[in-house]
Amino acid sequence: MKTQELISAFESFAPAYLANDWDNVGLLVGSKEWSADSILLTIDLTEAVLQEAIAMKVNAIVSYHPPIFHPLKSVTDGSFKERVVLDAILHKIAIYSPHTSLDVATGGVNDWIVDGIGKGDVRALRPFGNLPPDEECKLVTFCPEDKIEALRFALSSVSCGRIGHYEQCSFTTSGTGTFVGGEGTNPTRGEAGELQRVIECKFEMVVSKASLSLAVQALRQFHPYEEPALEVHELGERPRREMGVGRRIHLDQSMQLDELARKLKKHLGIGYVRVAPAAGSDDRAEVQTIGLCAGAGGSVCELAIDDGCEVFITGEMTHHNVVAATARGCTVMLTGHTNSERGYLPKLKEQLLELLPKANIHVSKADAPVWTYF
Repeated sequence: MKTQELISAFESFAPAYLANDWDNVGLLVGSKEWSADSILLTIDLTEAVLQEAIAMKVNAIVSYHPPIFHPLKSVTDGSFKERVVLDAILHKIAIYSPHTSLDVATGGVNDWIVDGIGKGDVRALRPFGNLPPDEECKLVTFCPEDKIEALRFALSSVSCGRIGHYEQCSFTTSGTGTFVGGEGTNPTRGEAGELQRVIECKFEMVVSKASLSLAVQALRQFHPYEEPALEVHELGERPRREMGVGRRIHLDQSMQLDELARKLKKHLGIGYVRVAPAAGSDDRAEVQTIGLCAGAGGSVCELAIDDGCEVFITGEMTHHNVVAATARGCTVMLTGHTNSERGYLPKLKEQLLELLPKANIHVSKADAPVWTYF
């Protein structure tokens, strides 16, 4: 199995375009052609985890947190981040990071947390725009029906007409076009200086912004007209409520705050959660609308409060953000950053095995929280 197959597996349920624009996701180290028969899953790629991978002779590491986040100015043995990258290359171990793609995706980290809370209506706190890169624009032109096939193939060769796993997607409608060729023109139909009426087809294909200039060039090259009419329309977002930043769950039945804390601890496999009760409430308060965001979700908390959440669950928040949230009537539960993420790895293993049944996939034993409590 090649690393490309691992990338394709992630692209099928947590594609890289879902990631926040500040993030660094995808294949960070290695080649798509490297072997990936044995894969190690981890939250943080520390030197201890890399040594575990080397000892296990794995070919690829899926590191939830990207080990390369800020640009590296060198790759030496001078710092632990550089050593991780250098040793991975020396041992031909590819590194892939999904990070916020897995947070946003349906069935990802945030939905896994929801699974441990209860039944109810679930949606994203901030729905993802859900405009795939291949469908950012629509290219429209008009030409005779007998020339449509050649134009479709030409535009498809420069990445037009890709919708999901389908290619050469287009739409055609018939109508009557008119034109008068000016002096010096050589119209394909009729004579210059005369009004022409031609049965034409309106022809449409989607295309990415990255491929747009090439698509326009191909259209002009393969269009039968001397001066083809063309339009470019930028497409808007198509948000889906179940996919996006954070989650909001309105429980079918309310529960007491202390019961929520117990369920959360059990699901995450941790011994404690830190609870900052809303002003005027206590641990016996009934709650029904809960917001959450794995990791460091402080930036999402106000969004949850504005959306009517009585409790906000995340890994970590600053003291002042917690104080502000409780003052607005929202209880805050903090689990510890990676505690909100690490328990998801066994589920990720199952998801990948369904797509890569021949792979040997392991969850790291060296990966662990950085905090120890005395």
